[in-house]
Amino acid sequence: MSDKSFLVDLTRCIGCRGCQIACKQWKKLPGEETKNTGSHQNPPDFSFITLRTVRYSEQVTDGKLRWFFTPDQCRHCIDPPCKAATNDPLSVFHDPETGAVVYNERTAKEPYQTMRAACPYNVPRQNAKTKVVAKCDMCNDRVHAGMLPACVKACPTGTMNFGDRDAMLKLAAERLAEAKKEFPRAQLVDAETVRVIFLAADDPKLYAKNLLADASSVPPRGPREYTRQELFAALAKPVRNILE
Repeated sequence: MSDKSFLVDLTRCIGCRGCQIACKQWKKLPGEETKNTGSHQNPPDFSFITLRTVRYSEQVTDGKLRWFFTPDQCRHCIDPPCKAATNDPLSVFHDPETGAVVYNERTAKEPYQTMRAACPYNVPRQNAKTKVVAKCDMCNDRVHAGMLPACVKACPTGTMNFGDRDAMLKLAAERLAEAKKEFPRAQLVDAETVRVIFLAADDPKLYAKNLLADASSVPPRGPREYTRQELFAALAKPVRNILE
């Protein structure tokens, strides 16, 4: 099986939350009890029982009020910093066939705040009672069975796409070229370091806070340059610094 990737084309997202509901249905996760926060976004953030959420951002660009939707989830990093931040090498499984980064019950014994701080997208969440840490697992069970992830299967607009990484990178380049005709500032986000590649119609900073991870202010500490994920993991875990 070839390693996999998502292409999330934000130029097509309508904020319907179909992917969000499909995730909960497949994982058999309960709904959240939430309060009005002044936004249509609901739930307002990830939790142990909400592994993906559609983030809403209202911005004024070129004199017009616009919605910027982000169906947010784990990025399944090529070099996952959360795994580098753990003590037990078996608590986070990096599937060599699909590239999925999968947590298990062993995460209950890991330093949660270190794992969360290591993630440049602020994704991991912990169960307060069991201490187990959770996030999107790429529907790795479905993928190994030849099925699409639930979020991709449910998407009605072509926002969510999934397949072999080379095919997704090719589709991303094609979609980007097409998007630039209408959105000159369109760009791909962190495509070289993650398996969930976002195509943004405008500056990523107009979308969700952590759509674009940025470690540019962190200087390398060794003779070579490091990936963004390595830098974040190194900062979060100085005792076992992966830059050494």
